[in-house]
Amino acid sequence: MDATRNTALELWMAEHGHSSNSLADAVNGALERLTGRAGGLDGSSIRSWKAGRVKWPKSATRKALEDVTGLPAIALGFIPRGRTSLAPPPPQKDPGMKRRTVVGGIAAAAAAAAAPGTAAPRRIGMSDVDRLRTRFAEVIASDHRHGGQLGIEQRAAALADEALNLQNSGSATQRVRSNLYACAASFRSSAMWAAIDGRRYDDAKGHMREAQALAEMSGDQAIKFRIWSHAGTMYRHLGRPADALAANDVARHLHVTRRDPLFASLGLARQSAICGAAQDRIGTRRAFELAQDAMLRADPADFRPVWMLAFYDQAELDSLALSAFLALGDYQTAEFHAHRCLSALRPHMRRSLAITTTRLAHAQLAQGAADAATVTAMSVPSNAATQHARVSRMLQEFGAALRATAPGSSTAQIWTEHTRDAWRTPA
Repeated sequence: MDATRNTALELWMAEHGHSSNSLADAVNGALERLTGRAGGLDGSSIRSWKAGRVKWPKSATRKALEDVTGLPAIALGFIPRGRTSLAPPPPQKDPGMKRRTVVGGIAAAAAAAAAPGTAAPRRIGMSDVDRLRTRFAEVIASDHRHGGQLGIEQRAAALADEALNLQNSGSATQRVRSNLYACAASFRSSAMWAAIDGRRYDDAKGHMREAQALAEMSGDQAIKFRIWSHAGTMYRHLGRPADALAANDVARHLHVTRRDPLFASLGLARQSAICGAAQDRIGTRRAFELAQDAMLRADPADFRPVWMLAFYDQAELDSLALSAFLALGDYQTAEFHAHRCLSALRPHMRRSLAITTTRLAHAQLAQGAADAATVTAMSVPSNAATQHARVSRMLQEFGAALRATAPGSSTAQIWTEHTRDAWRTPA
């Protein structure tokens, strides 16, 4: 591999489903908002970045790229002029710091800063916020690969504590402090989602309360939307559709949904899924139609947070429609949305692939296609089938439905043998 290539940028683009042309369009839009003039980038400009021919874009272009990605240029593999590599500066702490936990290390630094007779407190700035945002992007990527894992929840919670501890480790402007609270709320919301996805609902509620308080202190509309929208999903999984609608309505009535149709679309798509769980056929179809319309009106060049860019697109809209119509018992429509979702899923959405495939198997079985449904269910990767709580439960329910539908059949026997052999836990 060419050592000069910007592999960090290439990985980010692959993770977020960007081609060279689509990233150029997004950065051009951000440039126009920054400068009042449309940007002149095209696909060849981005290919020059990826090839390493442009190591440090011009300041306005660089800021526009950072607005689009939510990451500092250095984290995207660019090298400031005058430096030959991205090698980190020499460590300023003693080697023993490496063996301390992140939170403990920052807490110690804060205590040292407050101690009498020591140097003045350090200045906390946007570079600290950018570092946390990079870590947040890593949590998001891990969630979409694995989903629901306790390790993701614990890591996100620890990073939320790190962001809060940073508040007390030095002086900062109000803008920086608001951004630190937003970072802490973002990490807490990811811990909340991992707990929901892993069916650890009591833990999810605890993360939700902390995330909501932090979001209020940050004033960040987008993260408030994420937290309340997640709350709606949690209550839907708990079988409490009235609470789910109430929580999702809080998200849907935030100002960000009036400013950005994509947020409005996500709120409506989740409303459709909740209406499906509540057996409201008219509400389900109406919310889906409005969600689709809002998505078509959304400008892909608008700046959005990394968590939104990482997952919400046409495939996710169809995934939520699949959930809604499956709950309603409209299995033919559910199957339609399942196939449409699977055809558009981005490669990094591995958790979503497993969930959608499992729901497709349920829709096929409910229509009497036991053989096809079993083949579909058997295509779910064994790691998702055994390690993701929601997928495991849905596959167990699939097996029970299959045995009830076709007891003693060769298809049921094939499924039993598959679960015994493919899901066997290594000794």
